[in-house]
Amino acid sequence: MLLAEDMHMVRGALVALLDLEPDIEVVAQVAAGDEIVPMALAHDPDVAVIDVELPGVDGLTATAELRRRLPRCQVLIVTSFSRPGSVRRAFAARASGFLVKDAPPDRLADAIRRVAAGERVVDPALAVAALETAESPLRPRELEVLRQFADGEDVADIAGALFLSVGTVRNYLTGIVTTLNARNRLHAVRIAQEAGWL
Repeated sequence: MLLAEDMHMVRGALVALLDLEPDIEVVAQVAAGDEIVPMALAHDPDVAVIDVELPGVDGLTATAELRRRLPRCQVLIVTSFSRPGSVRRAFAARASGFLVKDAPPDRLADAIRRVAAGERVVDPALAVAALETAESPLRPRELEVLRQFADGEDVADIAGALFLSVGTVRNYLTGIVTTLNARNRLHAVRIAQEAGWL
């Protein structure tokens, strides 16, 4: 099993907890999203337990890349935030399970076993909330612009990265604010993050 968790103390506690399980072995640990795929290719784990919020590349983006590069490795997403939109994004990235970190410790080991056996695992309350949450009203390009803005990029940097004019990026941001009925750009980011669209 590979574990991707950026908080050292949490990662250490999870490894210690999982080491108590006779049938689970942590073969690799990483602290950043961009380390997941190289480490998985080097160690070939059956399951990767990945936090959503990781530095470098977020856990859901890394999940999609891992499933593309190493399809036999199942992914269990763990997060502190039970955002219904994140559940949708996790399954769109071909994750096999989604678990909140405040679940009892025995649920983590059970979820790892079930995911390794090819089952889908998700908290029932989260599944219902995900079904009741609306899809993002933003188009893919708008989400791309908003994601970069949320990462602290300014308009000129976003324009350069996405091969757009500065005016086009401003127009996208204005449209996003309007579509989400937000007060301003930062409020739009918060709305999108809380809904799990980013």
